Amino acid sequence: MMAAVFHHADDLRADYLQLAAIAMRVSLVPDAQPDAAEIAALTDYAKNRLAMQSEGEFPEVQAWRRVFSTMGFKPTQYRSAGEALLRRLRIDGDLPDIMPIINICNAASVRYAVPVAVFDTEHISGNLIVRYATGNETFATFGGEVEHPAEHEVIFADDAGVAHARRWPHKQARTSAARPKSIEILIVSEAMHEGAAETQLALGNELSRLLEPMANSVIGPQLVGPEGFAF
Repeated sequence: MMAAVFHHADDLRADYLQLAAIAMRVSLVPDAQPDAAEIAALTDYAKNRLAMQSEGEFPEVQAWRRVFSTMGFKPTQYRSAGEALLRRLRIDGDLPDIMPIINICNAASVRYAVPVAVFDTEHISGNLIVRYATGNETFATFGGEVEHPAEHEVIFADDAGVAHARRWPHKQARTSAARPKSIEILIVSEAMHEGAAETQLALGNELSRLLEPMANSVIGPQLVGPEGFAF
């Protein structure tokens, strides 16, 4: 059976030439636990940075705000997942304890100030592409509702027309969200700021180091080019 591919649509890439994305495929060891000290070190770095300036002043966040403006959204109404986590960290003083894989990726997200998405590949039908919506796709919220992304909205969509994220890096669907028993994981991070490729590789290498003791295998990190990333 051919591997599925994560990639970005050509017209989307043409519209956002500054995009730098990485992807990783991780096969987790069941019930493996991360190093709490490593997670604390990542969040402490972000806390120290937030003590000097708010997340809205970070160039990584400002770049995504500009992208949201080009999509017709008010940047402070629809925040990227990375900005939302940083804001929560600044206000609450810590990140929520959800599950090991999410805790690691959230900590890495605030450390590098970019969104990090985690997908359970068992719930993705075929390929996963970041593209403009047609308006016919379905999106399952965590509250149980089914939505239809607006036409031309940027979504993560599979071959079955299921949207796994809306408004690009703003909101993930319930459908493929990681669960406590998830084993086969796809991790994706995207950035738009100057120097984004270097940030993404550093983030990916950090995640690879943290996840290696918890995984049977880690494929990547890989910068995602036009050919995509096989998962």
